[in-house]
Amino acid sequence: QVQLVESGGGLIQAGGSLSLSCAASGRTSSLYRMAWFRQAPGKERELVTITSGGSTNYADSVKGRFTISRDNGKDTVYLQMNSLKPEDAAVYYCAGSRFMGGSYEYWGQGTQVTVSS
Repeated sequence: QVQLVESGGGLIQAGGSLSLSCAASGRTSSLYRMAWFRQAPGKERELVTITSGGSTNYADSVKGRFTISRDNGKDTVYLQMNSLKPEDAAVYYCAGSRFMGGSYEYWGQGTQVTVSS
């Protein structure tokens, strides 16, 4: 079993930067894909970025501003968010999967990011 715990959320002014962390415990070596999702009030959860097999992908809305990284030695995935916009405000969730595709088996509890204009 794998547990994911996010941290690093908070209130930030537009244009600022914030770094989120997702600490994994348990059988973390089995996680092939790691991703960050977000969900704003009244909106569906959306995929922000994913790291899988050494490659990364980003939603168009965050390309050039957000960076995902993974430190396997620390069992931690990071999301560096720069040039934040009010529309980036959401609850951010870390997710992990043992498989190359399909749904994610493991989810964190989420961390709130609020961006003031």
